[in-house]
Amino acid sequence: MSEPRGEPPSGLDLTTAEWGMWQAFRNGGTHDLRTPYPEQNDPGGPHTWGPERSVRADIVARLLLSGPPANPGRVCALKLNGVRITGTLDLSGGTVVPYVEFHNCRFDQQLLLPESHFTTLRLVGCALPRLEAARIRTEGDLHLPRCVVSHGIRLTDAHIGTDLLLNQLLVRRDRRGLSIAADGMTVGQDVQAEMMRSHGELSLRGATVGASLSLRGSVLSNPYGRRALNAPQLTVERTLYLTAAGISGSRPGGGVTPPYGIGTTTPAHGTRVQRFECLGGARLDDGRFGDAVDLSQARFEMEADQELSLRRVQTPELRFLGERPEGGRVVLSGTKVANLVDRYDSWPAPGGLVMAGFGYENLIPLGHFPLALRLQWVAAATPEYAPEPYERLAGALRASGEDADARAVLLAKQRRRRETLPLAGKAWGYLQDWTVAYGYRPGRAAVWMAVLWALGTVYFSWRPVPPLKEGEGPVWNPELYTLDLLLPVIDLGQGTAWRPTGGTQWVVAALTLLGWILATTVAAGASRLLRRQ
Repeated sequence: MSEPRGEPPSGLDLTTAEWGMWQAFRNGGTHDLRTPYPEQNDPGGPHTWGPERSVRADIVARLLLSGPPANPGRVCALKLNGVRITGTLDLSGGTVVPYVEFHNCRFDQQLLLPESHFTTLRLVGCALPRLEAARIRTEGDLHLPRCVVSHGIRLTDAHIGTDLLLNQLLVRRDRRGLSIAADGMTVGQDVQAEMMRSHGELSLRGATVGASLSLRGSVLSNPYGRRALNAPQLTVERTLYLTAAGISGSRPGGGVTPPYGIGTTTPAHGTRVQRFECLGGARLDDGRFGDAVDLSQARFEMEADQELSLRRVQTPELRFLGERPEGGRVVLSGTKVANLVDRYDSWPAPGGLVMAGFGYENLIPLGHFPLALRLQWVAAATPEYAPEPYERLAGALRASGEDADARAVLLAKQRRRRETLPLAGKAWGYLQDWTVAYGYRPGRAAVWMAVLWALGTVYFSWRPVPPLKEGEGPVWNPELYTLDLLLPVIDLGQGTAWRPTGGTQWVVAALTLLGWILATTVAAGASRLLRRQ
């Protein structure tokens, strides 16, 4: 004899808790088994949840994969609150049509969802040993806020149709040292992982996010491996937030309880905040970020062999506004940004910054960051002389109309280069520096010319030079004679009409030599300046 339509088969032997779940499923209502005592409703707490609060995983799977029809005028949905699921809930490869929502539930065994297909799946405030969901597909959201996962989450090659919500998630590492393995994951809209605690490596290699990725206020810690965040080739269509989160309220025990929804703004001034912290290396190499990479108030704590690696990142704006890293290195080699928003005290100390090939178009410093400190910033990134960082800085300054500062940067570059030259090169460099500042301060040439002209005029007024032939030649003019000696190319007709003798010969030779040196250094500096233009 067949069972009435929608009623559970008699062979299932449903318990009271399971019978209530079956009926709630057909009505689309919530099956709530919480007690009046809040301390006994914590899924991760020490209190035992007995048979009165327990349902078997295979009964849950039966409802989701081949459940009964809805009651007339209702829509089937599985909504559980304060329920313990015994056994392993295995939905591998299945297509789950009903809406699914677990609140404050306790899973005795891992949740197996690889290659399954959901409309929307929400687990809120649940405790489970592990979530295995490689290649899962959802038409809508996947929510895991405030969950506690003891042995890692696997979302490799997952496809989330809209949002992935991980706010206040606590997740610990699996056997491979990974807290969340989400390589190749695709999310249609936002990934919100604010105030999250990750113990192990968060891996997002090759992941794609259709809007923003927010890790505001999260703490990523991996004392077991080299990196706490491993996300090379990450693509975020809008902004990556590794910033502080505002704390809007509190809960018993001193914890914070931000809203369950998605936060989208940076905390206002004066708001209590929890900063983003990365305790271990972070790798964002070859990432593409459509709007910005924001590191405001971020803190990176690294060992000597660890890095905050931003190699070959491309983004319109990099906001390097975090706390100065005390260890490890910050690597920006090959990175290309339009706007660099930074503070002097956010950059690491000398030896901790590498930026060969780092390109930026505009500098937007916050706080006190004068040119002298900017030059120290470049020097700190180049323990061995390299021209490119100086030229890049000069180009950015020139593009913003600060030509004088751009010339000062190029002068600093020449002085730095001089220290790498042999003795003769250093001597010639010092000479160019003293005379015309390598051509970047052309006014010096006029000053030196005026000084030598005045000295020569005074000397030759006191010691006139006799003519080469008596009665021939121009009228003696000490000013023109001195000028003719100092100008090695222009002939004023004075030098060959007079015959210096004695000590005057040395004066004439000195002025001629100084004129040639001055002209040569001016020409070298001018050609260098023209090449830069």
